[in-house]
Amino acid sequence: MRHKPVLLNEVVDMLNCKPGKNYVDCTVGMGGHTEAILQKTGKGKIVGIDCDEAAVQAASESLKRFGDRFIPVHDNFANIESVFEKLNIRSVDGILFDLGVSLNQLNDPSRGFSFMKEGPLDMRMDVTGKETADELVNRLPESKLAQLLEEFGEDRASRRIAKRIVRMRARNHIGTTKELADIVSSVYPRRCRIHPATRTFQALRIAVNRELEAIKTVLEKASCLLSTGGRICVISYHSLEDRIVKREFLRLSNEAPGKVKLLVLTKKPIVPSREEVLSNRRSRSAKMRVAERI
Repeated sequence: MRHKPVLLNEVVDMLNCKPGKNYVDCTVGMGGHTEAILQKTGKGKIVGIDCDEAAVQAASESLKRFGDRFIPVHDNFANIESVFEKLNIRSVDGILFDLGVSLNQLNDPSRGFSFMKEGPLDMRMDVTGKETADELVNRLPESKLAQLLEEFGEDRASRRIAKRIVRMRARNHIGTTKELADIVSSVYPRRCRIHPATRTFQALRIAVNRELEAIKTVLEKASCLLSTGGRICVISYHSLEDRIVKREFLRLSNEAPGKVKLLVLTKKPIVPSREEVLSNRRSRSAKMRVAERI
């Protein structure tokens, strides 16, 4: 399946992409959004950041025709200030965050992101990270595991799932995505609208990669690196992320004089059209919020 960047036209439009302007894609992935921005900006440059080294390599290969206009960086977007410092960049005209998991990560069983493909319980976006989902599943006390599933997965069955996991791991180490998905599914007696393991896998992935923590800290940093009139776009895929973005944009729009201040351009988030959802089911939960530095 070919990767389809979500809300592509909306991103290019809301970032106000124009010739000669410079941008940062903080989650470059396969480079779909970056490619569209490069095509729109003439001689403008774009820095593509990703904590997944495989994604940086793939984007570099697919975007090599743009030469030095594309600047790939293997790093966590939480370190955006140090990335700018190393590249000697003072400000840019737009910053994009497309949160969540890429299609390549989901399709690679060895990464452990998908319950649809059997693989090790890894879930690290940066494979040099220390903690894996395997460690959380097999070592966390039952109460901590239930709390994690409730907080990051918003799963009403979090306590029952944690209890079942602890019982099953006492018999045998839970080492694969299929084993975990089967355990979670056994807690639900009836067929669900979504796969029973969806929220559990989301919760573990968020915990392993400290995703919400990174979003909370990076939005103000990124806003400070925008030129006046520069825009920041954030695409999120679940309510936990969207809530943080909405709250941070609101806070930054009410900052005192002398501090970075944003004008929120989206009273309600931008969502994919019906046509996009039909052609790309993975886009159905996407929400984009946009703000401009004033």
